[in-house]
Amino acid sequence: MTTVLEEAGEERAGRNGGPTGLITDVIEFSAVDGPGNRFVIFTQGCNLNCIACHNPYTINPCIDCGDCVVSCPSGALSLDAAGSVLWDAASCTGGDTCIDVCKYDSTPKARTLAVADLIARIRPAAPFLSGVTVSGGEATQQAGFVRALFTALKADTELARLTCFVDTNGDTDAATWQLLSPVMDAAMVDLKCLDDAIHRRMTGSGNERILASIQLLAAAGRLHEVRLLLLPGVNDADDLLAETARWLAAVDPRMRIKVIGFRHHGVRPTAIPLREPSAEQRARYADILRAGGDFDLAVV
Repeated sequence: MTTVLEEAGEERAGRNGGPTGLITDVIEFSAVDGPGNRFVIFTQGCNLNCIACHNPYTINPCIDCGDCVVSCPSGALSLDAAGSVLWDAASCTGGDTCIDVCKYDSTPKARTLAVADLIARIRPAAPFLSGVTVSGGEATQQAGFVRALFTALKADTELARLTCFVDTNGDTDAATWQLLSPVMDAAMVDLKCLDDAIHRRMTGSGNERILASIQLLAAAGRLHEVRLLLLPGVNDADDLLAETARWLAAVDPRMRIKVIGFRHHGVRPTAIPLREPSAEQRARYADILRAGGDFDLAVV
């Protein structure tokens, strides 16, 4: 499938003007990024550094080091006179060599696009969509862009019916949610671990703001689900899961929870080998969580 950024070709920073965002890519139709069939926009840049990140190339903006240019098998990358990496989408054969050789968790394919550019690409797909999800990276790192995009969707008579979701790590402040809440239908929040020390080992940061985000969004009626990514031997101890269930139930005993078993696909090499949970382990996770509340629980 041709992606939006490939279709954009030589289109550079916000040709149509207006608010812009640094965008890694989009998926025109997704059934796993919120309810129904959704248009998903992946922003570039994240404030966590998770050991189990499945798209680590979205963590940092490109620093134009040029390492990827000589490695590109299709010759789609070059350096301009100012030393910036240029990507020729028309020449790109779609491989990931540039991502594989990057030492900085980035991609040269991210593009600054205007809200109007994205609206123009959402519109043809709209009859087949339930909504739009902004993911990442971390969407709240570009909260002004997200608000502008959702505002434009809500103001468009043809697109206003589409629900606007944010897929987030939750590591942001209350002011960000206050900015987004008027135009955001809901958020899906990743909770890597309730234990702060383990959370720091997994992500490089504490979880205080994430827990506060879950509480705030639930109270505001803007929490679609909490996602628990579980890694055997890291954050899946029985007592820890039971404590997590009690904490979530205190926020909302009927909360929607998605339990996600770790998969190796796309993950960087780690000092500590990470393992995928077995079917029996995933079933145990569900049993422990169900004992803690009347959750709307899914295991994937």
